[in-house]
Amino acid sequence: MAFSSGGGSGPMADMNVTPLVDVMLVLLIIFMITAPVMTHKISIDLPQPSPNVIEPPKPIDPINLMIRETGGMEWNNNPITLPELQAQLAVLGVKAEADQPELRIKAADTTEYDKIASVMGEAKRVGVKKIGFEK
Repeated sequence: MAFSSGGGSGPMADMNVTPLVDVMLVLLIIFMITAPVMTHKISIDLPQPSPNVIEPPKPIDPINLMIRETGGMEWNNNPITLPELQAQLAVLGVKAEADQPELRIKAADTTEYDKIASVMGEAKRVGVKKIGFEK
């Protein structure tokens, strides 16, 4: 910065803008040279999709098990007894985990916990891995 005394009112600070202009001109020249280089096309070999596309497996529909407060049960809206439920759960337990549908248990608000726990225990005993709950 240069200080000059102008007319006796004290020192006056003026900024020297010459280096700033020099830097800006150099940057302008650099951008003018590099801009045309950036517009050239570059050919790239992208991977092509395979003609034998394997579709993902269709999701398996869940099984809805309704437990009523009286102890009655419905398997996908069909009435079911306890021995039939045990047989159905055994069939589910034999399947591989990826092929098992989710067992969604829905119980009435007044259903005793023991009834729900016995169904869950039986499902676990036979190897059912996916158990969910509905409200």
